[in-house]
Amino acid sequence: MARALITGIGGQDGSYLAELLVAKHYEVVGLVRRDPDEDIPTLREVEDRVELVRGDLLDPASLRRAIADVRPDELYHLAAPTFVPASWEDPTSTMAAIAGATSTLLAAVLEIDRSIKVHVATSSEIFGDAGESPQNEHSPCRPRAPYGVAKLAAHGMVRVMRAHHGLFACSGITFNHESARRPDHFLPRKVTRGAAAIKLGQADALELGSMDAVRDWCHARDVVRGAWMALQHDEPGDYVFASGIGRTVEDLVTTAFNVVGLDWRDHVTVNPAFVRAPEATPPVGDPTRAREVLGWEAETSFEEMIREMVEADLAETAQYMAGSE
Repeated sequence: MARALITGIGGQDGSYLAELLVAKHYEVVGLVRRDPDEDIPTLREVEDRVELVRGDLLDPASLRRAIADVRPDELYHLAAPTFVPASWEDPTSTMAAIAGATSTLLAAVLEIDRSIKVHVATSSEIFGDAGESPQNEHSPCRPRAPYGVAKLAAHGMVRVMRAHHGLFACSGITFNHESARRPDHFLPRKVTRGAAAIKLGQADALELGSMDAVRDWCHARDVVRGAWMALQHDEPGDYVFASGIGRTVEDLVTTAFNVVGLDWRDHVTVNPAFVRAPEATPPVGDPTRAREVLGWEAETSFEEMIREMVEADLAETAQYMAGSE
């Protein structure tokens, strides 16, 4: 039975990956920053089949100890700060938590057991103003925020450790991926929650920024399946995991409000304070290599994903309303 260690197991991606690996009969151990005995809602489906250990991205000793104690066959490093704007407030901690933690884990694998296969989740933010769209594994990298700089450093560390030491280390360059487990401060969840609240009479309007901004959205389940597939391949490598389709915020809003049978134009307003300058390079991924090498592709359509999110938000909002009566 294979043994996997997942950092960030309580997050959106980590919880879906845990479910995938449990279904494949792995022994799954998750690294969490909180008390391992605390309830983690995202893990309720598999909480009796995963083991949790404590660790912190800013505590290198705890990361090395986790590798030494767990001795996994596969390490999935998913934990990281995820909200890009917050990286401007504390770029030092962002760099330490992303690039520093990745370096620590790779070094620990090298020291303790270099047969461990490693997947590191990087980000489309490494490309920034790449000058070409869609972006692939060889596109120029010109990140626009400290978060992207840190992810690029982690991405580079995977490459050099693989090339110099022969580690089986892969970088998953993930574009925007969503689900009903996405935190509220991310735009797609804000939109789906807003549509549900308006439908159920809990809100009258939804305030957004530019409706023309472009993103490449796919489901988190597909992304973590790609991570697993990368570690099953004969050779390590880097892969873009994305739908390959750029959609606007208006596309997102239209799809969400269609689920609840409403015309978004009757409920959504644009706040100029939220509007940012258009990006020079639309962040759209080219998943050709993942498809050709791994046989991976996004299986959940954009429309299915948004419907799943809206329906989850409708159910949660209705439950809240019933409980408050």
